[in-house]
Amino acid sequence: MNAINNSAVPARCLPLLNTIMDALRSDGYVVVDDALPAALSRALQQRILAIKNTGDLKVAGIGRRDDHTIARSIRQDSIQWMNRSDASESGWLTAMEHLRGYANRELLLGLFEYESHFAHYPPGAGYKKHYDAFKGQSNRVLSTVYYLNDNWQPGDGGELAIYDAEEDQLITQVQPVLNRLVIFLSEEFPHEVLPAKNHRYSIAGWFRVNNSRDLLSLQA
Repeated sequence: MNAINNSAVPARCLPLLNTIMDALRSDGYVVVDDALPAALSRALQQRILAIKNTGDLKVAGIGRRDDHTIARSIRQDSIQWMNRSDASESGWLTAMEHLRGYANRELLLGLFEYESHFAHYPPGAGYKKHYDAFKGQSNRVLSTVYYLNDNWQPGDGGELAIYDAEEDQLITQVQPVLNRLVIFLSEEFPHEVLPAKNHRYSIAGWFRVNNSRDLLSLQA
């Protein structure tokens, strides 16, 4: 994939993209409400429900390639990887491509491609604390989590808990409400999905570089 030109990014997106870039520079993570147009958000919500109803979601594992394994004691969600065969998925991937191009220009991250999947956590399911990437050992640079849950209330659980790597202290807990997007540096923040009382739907994704390398710190 080639870096996107700023002219390809809709003008209405630029204030939000600038807010995201500023937060990543200063904090390394950001939480964005009303991240996508409402129609696209609803279409993605209907898409994951349709996939679930057809039984096409698959039990998720941990690790990659030869190290991939099913570990239900650690992770209890089911997933389906996204592509452009569906209009809503294509809309999501286009939005993330805008983000990739803008982050490359503003933060010089060298993001090369993006991968993402739908995720369903049934009641009681979670994902224990983990990193999306380890320093110098992976090419995941920037993680995204997008939520597709209507009428989520305090006490329903299912929060994304993000921790400080140095002190191992909780930084924030993010409720998984519809059209909320979380972005964070993959190597910098251990995180977990807390068990929920209701069915929890989301899209998890990662921006990758072309090969493994040490990240430049955005806080420098």
